[in-house]
Amino acid sequence: MRVEKWRVKTKRGEEKMNEEKNKTHIAIFSGKKIRRKLVNGKWFFSIIDIVGVLTDSEGPRNYWKVLKNRLINEGSEVVTFCNQLKLIAEDGKLRETDCADTEGIFRIIQSIPSKKAEPFKRWLAKVGYERIQEIENPELAQERMKNLYELKGYSKDWIDKRLIDFDNTINLNMGLSNKFIGLINKDGKKT
Repeated sequence: MRVEKWRVKTKRGEEKMNEEKNKTHIAIFSGKKIRRKLVNGKWFFSIIDIVGVLTDSEGPRNYWKVLKNRLINEGSEVVTFCNQLKLIAEDGKLRETDCADTEGIFRIIQSIPSKKAEPFKRWLAKVGYERIQEIENPELAQERMKNLYELKGYSKDWIDKRLIDFDNTINLNMGLSNKFIGLINKDGKKT
């Protein structure tokens, strides 16, 4: 009896998970709807909706079709990151729609020649530049992390504890790496 009850609960849970998995979520950007769907813990966004917001095109579907063909002809790999997912269309039916994850959407935005896309492009360039600086100087990443936590309203004590934990983890990993390197001689053999 208990096994049957467990199966029923599991079956209901699976049904609820499948229902959530097939659900189309709406995000609002500049007062316009952008359909999105969560797939395996990753958000995918409707490319047509984003093209519509960034271009004010009367026919975002056609705009995307032309842009997609241009990107393919140029040899761009952006289109390979697109997936067709069933999203709820304006008529209320599920229709296959070109979607991309966050990284894919950023790459597509970089390909859109539009004044509205320029702020995104500048922001992406700035973030990319900051990450390169952080690779060269890791303390900058730690400072950025501290500032983000402060903006989110975390207390100074909470932030300091996380930074100490972060430093300890890095030091531990570096110590283990150095020990491992010490075990290998110049010929690549263990000593």
